[in-house]
Amino acid sequence: MLRIVAEGEVIASDPDDLPFPSVLILGFDGARPIHFVVARDAQTMLCFVVTVYQPDPKVWSDDFRTRRET
Repeated sequence: MLRIVAEGEVIASDPDDLPFPSVLILGFDGARPIHFVVARDAQTMLCFVVTVYQPDPKVWSDDFRTRRET
């Protein structure tokens, strides 16, 4: 799974997130899409995995990069 954090696609960023700026990363485990929310401390360069989930196809577009409009 660390491969996804290192090589996945950043599909959204929140530079104002606290306590550290965060990004939403899309990756795949085989054919299964996975979203990681990762925050990074710019001073120490440490990354923190905030959450990991399988995106719901009812909520996300077919490519899992954007939310569907409600």
